[in-house]
Amino acid sequence: MKLLLAGIVLIFISGSEAQWYKFPVEAAQGAYDMGRAYLHMREANYIGADKYFHARGNYDAAQRGAGGEWAAEVISDAREWVQGSSGRGHLDSEADQEANRWGRGGGDPNKYRPAGLPDKY
Repeated sequence: MKLLLAGIVLIFISGSEAQWYKFPVEAAQGAYDMGRAYLHMREANYIGADKYFHARGNYDAAQRGAGGEWAAEVISDAREWVQGSSGRGHLDSEADQEANRWGRGGGDPNKYRPAGLPDKY
């Protein structure tokens, strides 16, 4: 009887649209997207491109799904908390967070793209 009940519950869960089982994979993929954007930012070493890479990483991560969006928010908030704690400026941190939210919300990261940034990015 317990096995039958467990089977019915499993069928209902797998047939539901919740797809909770995808969340960890999406989160890992979103963390990868954030890391890739950070590495590209470091590689480009382009003045004025910081906000673009913030928006790009958050946008790419959020496109993965709810897990990617969650990972982007956690990573962005942690980075800005560390930056704010180091005394690097509240205004810069808030501008970064604006770019983060823009990207996570599905906004085009090119809004923050500086003129002359190589097409590679």
